Amino acid sequence: MSYDVDDDKARVDLDVVWKFLSTDAYWGTWRGREQVEDQVGSAWRVVGAYEAGTGRMVGFARAISDGQAIAYLADVFVTDDARGHGVGKALVRKMIDEGPGTGFRWMLHTRDAHGLYAQFGFQAPNETFLERPAAG
Repeated sequence: MSYDVDDDKARVDLDVVWKFLSTDAYWGTWRGREQVEDQVGSAWRVVGAYEAGTGRMVGFARAISDGQAIAYLADVFVTDDARGHGVGKALVRKMIDEGPGTGFRWMLHTRDAHGLYAQFGFQAPNETFLERPAAG
């Protein structure tokens, strides 16, 4: 199977994004659908992966950014049936290496997929990075 990856926000299937984030994403199940739709709508950039031919959405990533120097990668996922075909790599590559944020400092949080992100230069933060965790 081949896949198309692009950053056309109008092409994003919000039903697919909502279904995955509300049921399969350990990091996103606390959000309501309206919050997810607001986050996608206000994102600096989104990238989707779609089955070639059918156009069915099988992967997604969004980013928030100041548009100048820093960006945060969020909500990266690939549906179960499309895993193992390089879709995750294609999503991350399109987002951080093939777009307007190529030279930015990128950040993300994940408890898995460290190997995927390491391929794109992500590493543990150094002594200059501080974080205030979410309350509650």
